[in-house]
Amino acid sequence: MKARSLSGLVAALLVTSAAACSASSEPGIPHEICGAPIDPEIVRPLLVSTSDLHEYNRVEPRQEESAPCVLLSGRDTALAFNFYRTRDAPDASQLVSGGGSLLDIAELRSVDARHGTAVGNNGAVSTSVCEAEKTDHLTLTLQLPRIARTDRSHRGDIEKFMRAYFPATLKTLGCRTAPPASPRPGQER
Repeated sequence: MKARSLSGLVAALLVTSAAACSASSEPGIPHEICGAPIDPEIVRPLLVSTSDLHEYNRVEPRQEESAPCVLLSGRDTALAFNFYRTRDAPDASQLVSGGGSLLDIAELRSVDARHGTAVGNNGAVSTSVCEAEKTDHLTLTLQLPRIARTDRSHRGDIEKFMRAYFPATLKTLGCRTAPPASPRPGQER
């Protein structure tokens, strides 16, 4: 009799703890976006709606090609990403000095020099070394089309997202972010 009571108690505790763990993040918010892991709690403030979230992803981690990835809520774009792989380093200062108008991101301002991150009212851009066979740099743009260009209230949430998401993306894509040592005379890169 005691064995049944004890096993029943253990089962009840396991069910209760599993329910508590799953309640910590809202159902439907992904733990991974465009192949990179992300905490749903960081994603939630950027979403106007969490209804029917699904992804359209053209990014192939081992392919060195530029591609889009979109997180949709129903038929509406919630988060729009573009992954740009290039041989030459992009001049992020031109994007910032232009106020983000080329990207349709309002009031773009630099926030993280290490990853070349700039945040605007309705999006962000990050760029870094990402050495691979055919390309040397990755630039990631994030656009939030459901947030008004004049709404500054999401800037902190966008910055927090990019500070977590961009390094995870670099890792997911297998980027070598530290430039290799200079070749010795007579050696080729």
